[in-house]
Amino acid sequence: MVTKRGIRTVIKSLIAAYIITGILLLFTALLLYMLEPKQSLVSAGILLIYVLSSFLGGLLAGKGVGSQKFLWGLLTGAMYFAMLLLASWMFGGGIHSDIGEIATTLLLCLGGGMIGGMLA
Repeated sequence: MVTKRGIRTVIKSLIAAYIITGILLLFTALLLYMLEPKQSLVSAGILLIYVLSSFLGGLLAGKGVGSQKFLWGLLTGAMYFAMLLLASWMFGGGIHSDIGEIATTLLLCLGGGMIGGMLA
Protein backbone atom coordinates (compact mmCIF):
# COMPACT_ATOMS: atom_id res chain seq x y z
CA MET A 1 0.00 0.00 0.00
CA VAL A 2 1.38 3.40 -0.99
CA THR A 3 1.57 5.73 1.98
CA LYS A 4 2.69 9.32 2.48
CA ARG A 5 5.60 8.01 4.50
CA GLY A 6 6.59 5.69 1.67
CA ILE A 7 6.43 8.45 -0.93
CA ARG A 8 8.52 10.78 1.26
CA THR A 9 11.05 8.01 1.81
CA VAL A 10 11.31 7.32 -1.93
CA ILE A 11 11.80 11.02 -2.67
CA LYS A 12 14.57 11.26 -0.06
CA SER A 13 16.14 8.09 -1.45
CA LEU A 14 16.04 9.49 -4.98
CA ILE A 15 17.70 12.72 -3.86
CA ALA A 16 20.47 10.71 -2.20
CA ALA A 17 20.84 8.53 -5.32
CA TYR A 18 21.18 11.58 -7.57
CA ILE A 19 23.75 13.16 -5.25
CA ILE A 20 25.74 9.93 -5.41
CA THR A 21 25.33 9.85 -9.20
CA GLY A 22 26.59 13.43 -9.48
CA ILE A 23 29.66 12.76 -7.35
CA LEU A 24 30.53 9.57 -9.22
CA LEU A 25 30.02 11.20 -12.62
CA LEU A 26 32.30 14.08 -11.62
CA PHE A 27 34.93 11.56 -10.56
CA THR A 28 34.46 9.72 -13.87
CA ALA A 29 34.88 12.98 -15.78
CA LEU A 30 38.16 13.58 -13.97
CA LEU A 31 39.34 10.08 -14.89
CA LEU A 32 38.30 10.66 -18.50
CA TYR A 33 40.32 13.83 -18.59
CA MET A 34 43.40 12.18 -17.10
CA LEU A 35 43.34 8.71 -18.71
CA GLU A 36 41.39 9.02 -21.97
CA PRO A 37 39.91 5.48 -21.85
CA LYS A 38 38.02 3.74 -24.65
CA GLN A 39 34.35 4.62 -25.22
CA SER A 40 33.21 1.11 -24.28
CA LEU A 41 34.88 1.45 -20.88
CA VAL A 42 33.24 4.83 -20.34
CA SER A 43 29.80 3.43 -21.21
CA ALA A 44 30.29 0.49 -18.85
CA GLY A 45 31.38 2.85 -16.08
CA ILE A 46 28.30 5.02 -16.52
CA LEU A 47 26.02 1.97 -16.37
CA LEU A 48 27.82 0.83 -13.23
CA ILE A 49 27.20 4.26 -11.68
CA TYR A 50 23.49 3.99 -12.53
CA VAL A 51 23.25 0.51 -10.99
CA LEU A 52 25.15 1.51 -7.85
CA SER A 53 23.09 4.66 -7.37
CA SER A 54 19.75 2.90 -7.87
CA PHE A 55 20.93 0.12 -5.53
CA LEU A 56 21.76 2.63 -2.79
CA GLY A 57 18.46 4.45 -3.41
CA GLY A 58 16.56 1.16 -3.09
CA LEU A 59 18.51 0.30 0.05
CA LEU A 60 17.60 3.63 1.64
CA ALA A 61 13.97 3.30 0.56
CA GLY A 62 13.71 -0.21 1.96
CA LYS A 63 15.23 0.81 5.28
CA GLY A 64 12.97 3.84 5.51
CA VAL A 65 9.70 2.05 4.77
CA GLY A 66 10.33 -1.26 6.53
CA SER A 67 7.73 -3.46 4.80
CA GLN A 68 7.53 -4.73 1.22
CA LYS A 69 11.08 -3.48 0.83
CA PHE A 70 11.68 -5.00 -2.60
CA LEU A 71 8.63 -3.20 -4.03
CA TRP A 72 9.78 0.14 -2.65
CA GLY A 73 13.26 -0.55 -4.01
CA LEU A 74 11.76 -1.41 -7.39
CA LEU A 75 9.73 1.81 -7.35
CA THR A 76 12.87 3.77 -6.48
CA GLY A 77 14.76 2.15 -9.38
CA ALA A 78 11.88 2.94 -11.74
CA MET A 79 11.73 6.57 -10.63
CA TYR A 80 15.51 6.85 -10.88
CA PHE A 81 15.38 5.63 -14.48
CA ALA A 82 12.43 7.86 -15.34
CA MET A 83 14.29 10.94 -14.12
CA LEU A 84 17.42 9.91 -16.05
CA LEU A 85 15.37 9.52 -19.21
CA LEU A 86 13.60 12.84 -18.65
CA ALA A 87 16.88 14.66 -18.00
CA SER A 88 18.44 13.11 -21.12
CA TRP A 89 15.47 14.23 -23.17
CA MET A 90 15.38 17.75 -21.72
CA PHE A 91 19.08 18.56 -21.62
CA GLY A 92 20.34 16.38 -24.45
CA GLY A 93 17.91 17.60 -27.07
CA GLY A 94 16.13 14.25 -27.29
CA ILE A 95 16.85 10.58 -26.77
CA HIS A 96 19.84 9.48 -28.83
CA SER A 97 20.04 5.82 -27.76
CA ASP A 98 18.45 2.85 -29.41
CA ILE A 99 15.65 0.93 -27.70
CA GLY A 100 18.02 -1.88 -26.66
CA GLU A 101 20.27 0.47 -24.70
CA ILE A 102 17.27 2.13 -23.08
CA ALA A 103 15.75 -1.23 -22.12
CA THR A 104 19.08 -2.44 -20.70
CA THR A 105 19.43 0.70 -18.58
CA LEU A 106 15.83 0.34 -17.39
CA LEU A 107 16.36 -3.27 -16.33
CA LEU A 108 19.63 -2.45 -14.57
CA CYS A 109 18.04 0.43 -12.64
CA LEU A 110 15.01 -1.69 -11.70
CA GLY A 111 17.22 -4.58 -10.64
CA GLY A 112 19.60 -2.38 -8.68
CA GLY A 113 16.76 -0.69 -6.81
CA MET A 114 14.95 -3.96 -6.10
CA ILE A 115 18.08 -5.72 -4.83
CA GLY A 116 18.87 -2.70 -2.66
CA GLY A 117 15.37 -2.86 -1.19
CA MET A 118 15.65 -6.59 -0.59
CA LEU A 119 18.93 -6.20 1.27
CA ALA A 120 17.64 -3.34 3.42
